[in-house]
Amino acid sequence: MGTWDIGPFDNDTAADFSYTVDEAGAGKKADVLRAAFREVTGTGDDYLDADLSVEAVAAAALVAAQCPGGEPVTTSYGPKEPLGVLPVELRAEAVAALDRVLAEPSELLELWEESDGEEWKAGIRRLRAVLAGTGA
Repeated sequence: MGTWDIGPFDNDTAADFSYTVDEAGAGKKADVLRAAFREVTGTGDDYLDADLSVEAVAAAALVAAQCPGGEPVTTSYGPKEPLGVLPVELRAEAVAALDRVLAEPSELLELWEESDGEEWKAGIRRLRAVLAGTGA
């Protein structure tokens, strides 16, 4: 995975995921995000692949952008097409996915703990707080 910073879209996998979101029909974008969350939460206690985690984090950032206190996704690596208003129910699924990304066994967590782990985890926790409605 090519990664250049700690943001949700600062890697090749997330940029590719943005393209997948853009390619989904207007009424199907929420389904793409939901699928990313469910891929992660569906792993249970099994080892969680980094690529699945990266997609879920990117999807969570897109949902959080529509929450009070959420930051807009302005990076050129994010989706180019409008998402429309996303279902509020996606927020809880995003929170669950982020919780799983931060729980062992998680390849993405392991990779970040080898470098800027604390800064990256703080960013994920801020994203989770916005999604949970507990502030940033």
